[in-house]
Amino acid sequence: MRLRFQLVAAAAICAATFTSSYTATAQQRATDNRGVVELEASSAEGISVRIAQDLARLVDNGATRRLVPVVGKGSLQTLLDLRYLRGVDMAILQTDVFSYAKEQKVLPDADSLFTYIAKLYNEEFHLLAGPGITDISALANRKVNFDLPGSGTAITATRVFNLFKIPVAVVNDDQEVALEKLRRGEIAALAFVAAKPAPLFARLRGDEQLHFLSVPINTGAADVYVPARLTAEDYPNLLLSNRSVETLAVGNVLAVAELRQLRERDHNVANFVDVFFTELQSLLKPGHHPKWKEVNISAELEGWRRYGPANQWLQRNMQIAKKPAADTLKTMFSRFVDERRQAMGGDAMSQQDKDALFQQFEAWQRSQSE
Repeated sequence: MRLRFQLVAAAAICAATFTSSYTATAQQRATDNRGVVELEASSAEGISVRIAQDLARLVDNGATRRLVPVVGKGSLQTLLDLRYLRGVDMAILQTDVFSYAKEQKVLPDADSLFTYIAKLYNEEFHLLAGPGITDISALANRKVNFDLPGSGTAITATRVFNLFKIPVAVVNDDQEVALEKLRRGEIAALAFVAAKPAPLFARLRGDEQLHFLSVPINTGAADVYVPARLTAEDYPNLLLSNRSVETLAVGNVLAVAELRQLRERDHNVANFVDVFFTELQSLLKPGHHPKWKEVNISAELEGWRRYGPANQWLQRNMQIAKKPAADTLKTMFSRFVDERRQAMGGDAMSQQDKDALFQQFEAWQRSQSE
């Protein structure tokens, strides 16, 4: 009898311990998942990971909000992850991946499946060639590296060469491998979409005879890409101080999965938007990526639907959102001057001249308000 009592007592103690442990685990699980938003960056090589990290530090309050960055396997796979992968709430994507997914019938209705929170930064298209190649047309039927299949570079390079109607022999090597092949003359050029100055080109020397090719934007590209320039300020070892190379740039967007039937996740993303938009100015300070200075959260993407809570925030705070900080306005003014002079075929303006012109603009702006 005593033995039976002891066994029953032991079983009761074990059951109580298990219940207590289970309850504690469930509570910990609920705490750890409170306010979590998962953001996928396209790859580790680009700046989207750094941008995601900046956002994670901004949002995380240690209790009710947390952003978890995830590294994807290239732009196309990241787009598919945003559509199908459980748990992915948002993604940083090149804008041209949506057009590419429609053209290739990977996601024929790609631009209607997602909404966007904000247009982010631009990344420049670099086309680095070896000796004897002086023009993009000279790459016809030559080997050109497009980076790994499905990467942002592969998508942009494919669309750019198709728009220029220049057939090339596509190579899909990692960029470091491709750079060594270019040095040995095994390929004619490599394409790379990256925020300038790209670390890949930092070690290059002028005596290696590697150089950037001009990629002038044409009518067919103007609906997706914007004019850009590579200058000596970006790549002092490759470009003379009075030389620049015109190219194009592709925008990046913070896109949102379809969450309307997933209330908790939708609520978490809405909270993220409120913090991101409200605290955006803090991301312009030193210690964050300089590309944040290109972000204008009120900029619209033609043909896209804005994520509901983001649109509502902008409606409530329209004047604040449209008024950029002084440093941001100066950066935007500088880009405007560069793009206008490039479009008109003029030479690049020095930073000193742009600063002087901006001061004149500020004086004119003050006189208008007076």
